[in-house]
Formats: sequence, C-alpha cells, structure tokens
Amino acid sequence: MNEKEQKYEIEIDAEQQGVRIDLVLSTALAETSRSFIQKLFEKGKISVNGKTCDSKKYKVKTGDRIEIVIPEPEILSVEAENIPLDIVYEDDDVLVVNKPKGMVVHPAVGNYNGTLVNAIMYHCGDRLSSINGVIRPGIVHRIDKDTSGLLMIAKNDAAHESLSKQLADHSITRRYRALVYHNFKEDEGTVDAPIGRDPKNRLRQAVTEQNSKRAVTHYRVLERFGGYTLIEAELETGRTHQIRVHMAHIKHPLAGDVVYGPKKHTIKADGQMLHAKVLGFVHPRTGEYMEFDSELPAYFEEILNKLRKDTNKNG
Repeated sequence: MNEKEQKYEIEIDAEQQGVRIDLVLSTALAETSRSFIQKLFEKGKISVNGKTCDSKKYKVKTGDRIEIVIPEPEILSVEAENIPLDIVYEDDDVLVVNKPKGMVVHPAVGNYNGTLVNAIMYHCGDRLSSINGVIRPGIVHRIDKDTSGLLMIAKNDAAHESLSKQLADHSITRRYRALVYHNFKEDEGTVDAPIGRDPKNRLRQAVTEQNSKRAVTHYRVLERFGGYTLIEAELETGRTHQIRVHMAHIKHPLAGDVVYGPKKHTIKADGQMLHAKVLGFVHPRTGEYMEFDSELPAYFEEILNKLRKDTNKNG
C-alpha cells in the first residue's frame, strides 16, 4: 500500500452474519458505485482476516475483519456536464440549488461523473470559487448522496470565505425533514453528543469520545404515525452524517437508512428519508439575511400520505 492509498477496516457484527460481502461493502461505501466495488475485488484491494478476498459472493461471519484499500484517485480534472439543475436562487455571488436524492455532491473515489459539481461547472463556467480546489469548486457544505434538498454554492472566493465563516460561527439556518422510527415521548429535544469515526467501522461515523468533535442537533415532532415520526431537525453544528448518527444514537434511526438504521426496512425508500428543507444565510455582499424553503420530494410525500392513511384507518 502506498502513502496515497486509504485503508479502512470493518468488524462484522452478529446482525451482518451470512450477508454477502459485496452487499456489506455497498452499504459501507454508500457514496460509491457497485462497479467501483467490483474493481476493488479485481485489484485485490479487499481482504478478510488478513487474506485477500476475490469473491464478492463470500458470506461474512460474525467477528470477520474486512480491510478495504482505496487506491489513490486517478482523476486529474473534473469535466463540466450538461445535467439539469433545480435552481432556487442565483446572483453574481451565490447559487442555491435543490439537490435531488441519489446525486453525489462532488466527485470522489468511485464517483467521478454525474455529480452536482459536474452540473454547476457546466452552468457557471469559470464563475465558481476556487478555495476548495478542482474537485469541489464552489462547494461550501455538502449533503449525502441520498439526502435531498438545499445547498448553497459560492461563485467567488469572497463569497466562499463569508459563507464558510457563517458555517463556522453556527449562524446559518439549516432545517431538515426526517422520517424516523418509533414514537417520541416528548415533543422536542436536543442531542448534544460528539461525533467521530466509528472505532469498529472506519467508514461510518458514531457517537464517540475518541477523536471526535462536538455535535448538536435540535429536533421537534411534526407528525406521529405510531411506528414512525416525522420530525424537523435543525443543525447547530455540521458533522458528517450528523442527523443520521444522532437519531440512531437515541434509538430513532431514519427510515430507509441502510448504514445507521435496521438491516430490514418496512418502508422502501431506497436510502434515508432526509430532506434539507430550509436554508438561511447572510448574503456575502449585501449583508441581507436570506432564507429559502423547498418542497418535500414526491416520493417523500407519497410515503407520508400512505402513513397518514394507515394511521387514520387504524385510529
């Protein structure tokens, strides 16, 4: 392994016993493609208990230690692609877009095309901040592949610095809609628990005291469906997978979340049911506070409507 490669380890727990290794990896490497995972097998980059595993059909056992070596990125440049964008607001400094579920924000190992960055490069040309480099031009913050909703893009370095400072100062408004498992006893609450890499699975995040940072999520109940609850979650901090990790930590994992939720889901959502609905910030040039709101995606509304019907029928 050379110094530019990245190594991750996963320890298999009892719930994963008997699952095919390629399915375990597709969950762990949720932001990458299946073809990339297949290439890892072909290149001998997957090992189980210290021995190279060349069969994606291997069924893991409790206690197995899987090691994944991610090769150094081969990408040298990012190409602009004519991908439709749902633009909520745009001026010479800032672009606010509504990202669809299933779209990766920026190119990374295993996903070099079809990302939001490819799309905004086509739309904006060279009118993007350069602070985050060639892979992430204009990107101030990100949301996960299967999370939909609002993102702000900086179109110049001055705007990027202003928006980044607001993020660091926790002054940006970010409110999400999430469908989670189980009913809450209370109507609102706060999770204040540090987040860092999961010691047992370096590809996941977890509430941990080891090499972690403070993370704070405020939530309030919007609708109750018996076995599920629709909540609004507001970020005070912005750690990787924060809402997903915090909700799982308090035993209310997100419906559809294949990484932090139960192994089997009764709701077929193809990924976590999480939508970045409200985004507010002070405009970098004018100093005016601006706030944007986006509608829930159609699939999200359909699932909620079904739950409402089932609740009314049983109630």
